[in-house]
This record gives sequence, structure tokens and C-alpha cells, in this order.
Amino acid sequence: MKIKLLPLLLTVVMGLPVLGQSKYVTVEDGHFVRNGQPYYYVGTNFWYGAILGSEGQGGDRKRLCRELDAMKRMGIDNLRILVGSDGERGVATKVEPTLQVRPGEYNDTILAGLDYLLVEMQKRGMVAVLYLNNSWEWSGGYGFYLEHAGLGRQPRPDDVGYPAFMQAMAQYATCEKAHQLFYDYARFIIGRTNRYTGMKYTDDPAIMSWQIGNEPRAFSKEALPAFERWIAEAAALIRSIDKNHLVSIGSEGSWGCENDYGVWERICADSNVGYCNVHLWPYNWSWVRPEHLVEDLPKACEKTKDYIDRHLAICERIGKPLVMEEFGYPRDDFKFGLGTPTHGRDGYYKYVFSLVADNAEQGGRFAGCNFWGWGGFARPQHEQWQVGDPYTGDPAQEAQGLNSVFAGDKSTLRVIRQQVNRMKHVK
Repeated sequence: MKIKLLPLLLTVVMGLPVLGQSKYVTVEDGHFVRNGQPYYYVGTNFWYGAILGSEGQGGDRKRLCRELDAMKRMGIDNLRILVGSDGERGVATKVEPTLQVRPGEYNDTILAGLDYLLVEMQKRGMVAVLYLNNSWEWSGGYGFYLEHAGLGRQPRPDDVGYPAFMQAMAQYATCEKAHQLFYDYARFIIGRTNRYTGMKYTDDPAIMSWQIGNEPRAFSKEALPAFERWIAEAAALIRSIDKNHLVSIGSEGSWGCENDYGVWERICADSNVGYCNVHLWPYNWSWVRPEHLVEDLPKACEKTKDYIDRHLAICERIGKPLVMEEFGYPRDDFKFGLGTPTHGRDGYYKYVFSLVADNAEQGGRFAGCNFWGWGGFARPQHEQWQVGDPYTGDPAQEAQGLNSVFAGDKSTLRVIRQQVNRMKHVK
């Protein structure tokens, strides 16, 4: 009897899954399960985690561990992270250093940074959602693959504006050569073995999900059929390489599907896709005015509730959980500096968190949220990010401090802690 109990005691003491339980986050009956228990969570976006884990340009392992410890103390255990940026350096409004310099040519320091990040997350019982592509310019993504597929130099929004940029990116949905270059990258990353642990990425419990991209879009109604086919093809490829981890899309919801809820339902219903994503940006989507962020908060909350409810109804039909994996709200009066009041943001966070918690307490499918984004201990040096500046939650194309939650944002951190504590009691 004592011998039989020993493995069970060891699993409890070491925090390992009990025999018969998966060590990975899974979906069972349309709900997340982790270590045999329902998994509802508050997470954040930490896109620059792999860069911080590097020992090359931009690397700061001491800061990385400090940030992870701070998040862990708050109960944040789910981090959404960019695998790596693509393309040449020295491009304004793009993240650097880049991981994929040219197709098949990789910056090994960033790979080491990703390895190190996953090791440190595993130590703290955290899990990562790793996104592989990006429809936006700030990390390369679509534009990088189109250029190397032979479609010439691709425009950037800071040069031509977003309408012209999006028109150019609509080419991606039908560009088979660009897709194949991306698939080569996905095979390389997912097939990696961590240099520090000798563990294959496909076996690493610190990974919750491989995500096709950050806000993948068709960028035109005409491209939607090709977009749907690409999402299905990418999901099938990822699943064929890795049977252990979940596959997700990274979609904004209908907003990222040319406002076509049917498209979103079909791409999420794919058997290779484990769960559904939405993003929500009241300021970016013109639901609120920059000079009236507190005054317009009720309107933002009303529209948020409607958007979530529409997507939750689809999740009920297809039997999958929903994660609001990006949402943000600027500081009061649209200011960016450390210490600027965050009454509007705090109110919006509190409202979003309540939607998740209320749904979770009823056993619903709204399972988690990742606020954007974690700025932690960074102290921005310039409003526009420059090489050598500390990384914040705001990528290089956005004002530093726009949506970042810093370690000094006491009122916002208090709202987050309250939500984490509430979610702990959801069973």
C-alpha cells in the first residue's frame, strides 16, 4: 500500500500531473482542463519574452526572471508570446532583433532566448501561447513572406497609410509561395529541441498552444475563401507535427474576418483548431474617443458585451471554449507617461474580467483573457520605440505606454489581482 501511494505523493509534492492526467492543457467537452481540473485564467500578452531571454541584442535574462516572478506572484500563469520577428533590421516601427533574417536563415540568439524563456516558465508553472505569423507590419509576417515569394517590396503603414498597406496584404491569402515559406518556418520552430533541457518542443508542457498568427486576416472580402483554406491548411500542418498541444488561430473574431461571423465560425469549427479567440480594441475600433475615455466607458462596455455574446453563441454551437486574448484601453486623456491615471482602463478591465468570471462560475465557455500588455519594470525612453530602448507591452509601431501595464500601475494591478483571486475559486 505504501509503495502504491508513493507515486501519488510525489506528484502532489512536485506539482506533477496525477497518473492518468495529461500534463498538457487540453479541451474536454468544450472546456479547458489542466492537471485534471477546469482551467479558467487571467493572462497577459508578453510578446517580447523570447527577446528578453536572449543573450544577444535586446536580451536581459535578469529582467526576464524578474518579470516572470512579478506575474507569478499576481497569479498570472498564461502568457501570449511572439516566437520571433522576420526580416531585415533597421526598419522603423518594426521589432528587432529579428529571428528569421531571410527564409530559413535564423538568428540563433533569439532561438536560445525562446528556449530559455520556456525553461523559466516551466519552473514557475506557467504556460505559453506561441504565435508564429503576423498580419501586421510590426514583426514582419505577411509582408516578409510576400517579398520573398517574389511580389516585390511591400509597403509599410508609416509610409503609405493603413488602407494601402491592407490592400497589399490581401495578396497573402492567395499566395501559395508565401504560404510554403511560412510552413517551412513553422516546421522548423515546432520541430525544435530545447538546447537547455533536451526536450522536444512537441513534448514541452510549458507550451499551451501553437497559434497560426497574430490577428490573421484576409484583408478583403474577395480573399475570404482563400483565407479560410489557408487557415485550415495551416492548422492541419501544425497538428500533424504536434499531437500534444492545442492549435489556435489568433483571430480577432468577426472583426478580423471582414465582419463575417460565418467565416469566423467555419475557421473555428475546424477539427484541428482546439479553441476560439477574439480580440477587442475599443479605441482602435473607434468605439471611444481619445479625449473622452472615461466618459465613453459605458459605451465601450456595452459594445464589448454584444461582441462577446455573439461569439459565445457560436462557441456554444461548435462546442469550443473562447479566450479574449487581446484587449486594451489607453490611459486617461490619451497620455502615455508612467504614473498617468488609468481610471478608464481600470474600469474596462474590471468589466471584461467580470464577464469572464461570471461565465466561468456558471460553467460557461468564456474561459480566459489575456490583457495587452505587460510592460512590467520597463521605463520607456521615447514615445516612439528606438533600438536600445527597453521593451514594453507596446510594439514598435505604437506609442510606448499606450496600452502597457507597468509595475507602478498600482490601481490596475489591484484590479488584476482581484480577478485572479476570484478565478481561483472557479471549479
